[in-house]
Amino acid sequence: MMDAAPPAVVPTRRPRTRRSLFLRRPFFTLALIVALGFVLCAAFAPLIAPYNPTLQSIEAMMVPPGGEHVLGTDSYGQDILSRIIYGARYALVIAFFAILIGATGGLVLGTAAGLTTGKVEWVLMRLIDSILALPSLILAIAVIAILGQGVDKVVIAVGISMIGPFSRTVRADVLQVSSQLFVEAAGLMSISRLTVIRRHILPNIAFPLAVQITVRVSEAILVSSSLSFLGIGVTPPTPDWGLMIAEGRGFVSFAPWMSGMPGMALALLLIALAIVGDGIREEFDPKMRGGQ
Repeated sequence: MMDAAPPAVVPTRRPRTRRSLFLRRPFFTLALIVALGFVLCAAFAPLIAPYNPTLQSIEAMMVPPGGEHVLGTDSYGQDILSRIIYGARYALVIAFFAILIGATGGLVLGTAAGLTTGKVEWVLMRLIDSILALPSLILAIAVIAILGQGVDKVVIAVGISMIGPFSRTVRADVLQVSSQLFVEAAGLMSISRLTVIRRHILPNIAFPLAVQITVRVSEAILVSSSLSFLGIGVTPPTPDWGLMIAEGRGFVSFAPWMSGMPGMALALLLIALAIVGDGIREEFDPKMRGGQ
């Protein structure tokens, strides 16, 4: 009599872990390290920067990279490395508060547009469409023209330009959650509208909103730097990357490091943040993982 065949072993799928995420996405891991490096530089700028970023010296004007000044100096004798390190602080702080304004405004406007009907919905949608009709940079320029220059004005201008994209995303998520059976059941149980929003809708749209925040950070940095590059953002001698690039345009033929160094720092941070944002969205966004 032949022995019975052993039962087949069904392979179990191992759950994804944080470590496997870093191993499966090496570019994401590298970009995250670069982004965290900029964050650390911004946080500890006074300890890392070798010089005062606004200290001017006639004797050290336009010194090429190397030696005492690793990345050279600008036309005012200011150390470019120190200004780049402090520029990371300004770029990230402006982006953080601008995204906070944009996400908060988008959450309120998008939630209201997704839960209302009739004329109120029509007015809110036209408001969102009017914000989205203009590119973020053009809308930020219009706000700066009204408010004036300064770091706080740049934060407000960039934040307002971010409200439209956040509103559109939040409204779509609210409509999707509102169509679920548990939300309809809560309404049939005579639970107040505010309670349904607080207990059921907001918790279910919080994570997609957080994913959008990581994606929009690089856009906020780009818009704020573009405003400074155009001369309508922060004012000199603030160590802002866009301002540094603009100041070095007139010397690019014989002192290319003045614009090249802050330009490389800006490009490196934007690329790193874009890769990190896309990686987080592809890994955790249910819409992106629906077919996986």
